[in-house]
Amino acid sequence: MKRWICLSLAMVLMVLAAGCSVGEPNGDALVPGRDGLVPGRVAASELPRETDPDVPDADLLALVEGNTAFALALYNRLRAEEGNLIYSPHSISLALAMTYAGARGDTEAQMAEVLRFDLAQEALHPAWNALDLELAQRGENVDPEEGTEFTLRLANALWGQYDYDFREAYLDLLAQYYGAGLRLVDYTSDPDAVRLEINRWVEEQTEDRIQDLLAEDSLDELTRLVLVNAIYMNASWMMQFPEGLTQDAPFYLPGDTEIQVPMMRQVDRFRHTVTADYTAVELPYVGGEVAMLVIMPEDLDGFEGDLDSATLQRIVADLEHGTVNLALPRFRAETSVALAETLQAMGMTDAFVYQVADLSGMDGTRELFIDDVVHQAFIEVDEEGTEAAAATAVIVATESAPMEIVDITIDRPFLFGIRDRATGAILFWGRIVDPRG
Repeated sequence: MKRWICLSLAMVLMVLAAGCSVGEPNGDALVPGRDGLVPGRVAASELPRETDPDVPDADLLALVEGNTAFALALYNRLRAEEGNLIYSPHSISLALAMTYAGARGDTEAQMAEVLRFDLAQEALHPAWNALDLELAQRGENVDPEEGTEFTLRLANALWGQYDYDFREAYLDLLAQYYGAGLRLVDYTSDPDAVRLEINRWVEEQTEDRIQDLLAEDSLDELTRLVLVNAIYMNASWMMQFPEGLTQDAPFYLPGDTEIQVPMMRQVDRFRHTVTADYTAVELPYVGGEVAMLVIMPEDLDGFEGDLDSATLQRIVADLEHGTVNLALPRFRAETSVALAETLQAMGMTDAFVYQVADLSGMDGTRELFIDDVVHQAFIEVDEEGTEAAAATAVIVATESAPMEIVDITIDRPFLFGIRDRATGAILFWGRIVDPRG
């Protein structure tokens, strides 16, 4: 047992890469209760996170392309709800990737198909690690003395039942490729206290923008593991909107109902395109590595129905530099959604059924299943830039350019995505029907 140590909860921030296993001595598990494994501590593996991964470019490309396909397939399901929508496909995919690491058999195959994981497990998780480490570098070239800000933070964590038999191999993988530590808790005696602890962690990671991710009664005495991803971004525009130019102007809701909203304005060079079917403009954040893509369709319903990875790739490829007289409304949106039914409707059925789900890579048994996948996201856009945050929890339980100026006024419902330019990773995606929120 020399590979395992336990850290007090107060030392969590000192753990660079964490993971632990609690279980029978079957060659890759730790006996419950040994080495002081009790609630209120963090069990940490001596395996460090791989910080210099040697991942082929083709694997990283395959991961991003698959994530994009899943992001838009999920949007096609979520768009049925009326009104504004904001979610982080990156957060959802990442949280489910940590769960997928323990999936086997038909459960593994279904998850791979729905999530568009085209890489084998041994290649997928290193690719996720490489992508996250790449994103962690965004904003390093931004000079803080310029009075602008760029923060992009991603974090993963696990809360596991302290005396449950988790496999070392599974939690070692999460430590090595996701930097996720296993916080030891006791769902059996006080699941609500654990829920509040998880919610506090999410609030800290998202600067209080995501609160109450897990609702009352979402955890119970049969919960064994909760895997959480949190993402937070606060970034200034590369070209900020002068506040003095913001004035109320018309915005047209579905059905052409006119409302007045604060419309931000500026004239500058942006990558954009104007076609008979849509208008698109890309607004970079400081550093130029991450940008918001705004797409205003002529026919929202028809455009959404046809939107897929190929369409999005073509829109991005067709953007050209040019001078734009841009008008964009301030907007704010929040979304909270339980994804279990949506993921099952997309084909990921077995993972949610007790003794049908095969998550044996987690514990060596068929006792675990996904009880729910909950997601919450927030975005606020103003003259200075964008603040956005999201969190995803997977609850695992048991039973028992031309030179002319182009006028672009975003005055109808529009789609938006926050993308990493170098990799193409979609960090946030959504739709604004009413900028008032």
